[in-house]
Amino acid sequence: MNLVRKFGAATILLAGVLAAPQALLAAGGEAPQPIDTTGLKPLGNTWLKENPYRGNPLAIKIGHTGYDENCARCHGIGAVSGGISPDLRKLDPGKDGDEWFIHRARLGSAKDGRILMPKFEGVVSQEGLWAIRSWLDTLPPPDDN
Repeated sequence: MNLVRKFGAATILLAGVLAAPQALLAAGGEAPQPIDTTGLKPLGNTWLKENPYRGNPLAIKIGHTGYDENCARCHGIGAVSGGISPDLRKLDPGKDGDEWFIHRARLGSAKDGRILMPKFEGVVSQEGLWAIRSWLDTLPPPDDN
């Protein structure tokens, strides 16, 4: 009887250990979360193709928080990718990178009916997405050596 209790406890412990990573992954939910952009100049309803906040200290701060809340679970803490999702430190600088970033962030990505990245448009404002891009712009490119 004692052996059955130990085995039962071990099974429960093992199940908890195996379930923990899924619980951590689901911690923030998979859906985009709104970003508080108080203090940033409103941009209106027409989506811009170039980051108007580049170098703006408040946008960078807001963008860091917004990234941690919305992007880090897939693209990595500090934007250091683990290899599954694109490494956002490798985005082209300037307008070329801005266009790709805002297109992908707004519309998301899917392949063969699988959602690879949710669309953020309608949940995260233009101001919030450009703030994230502003923070990403401050990161040095990865050392691929």
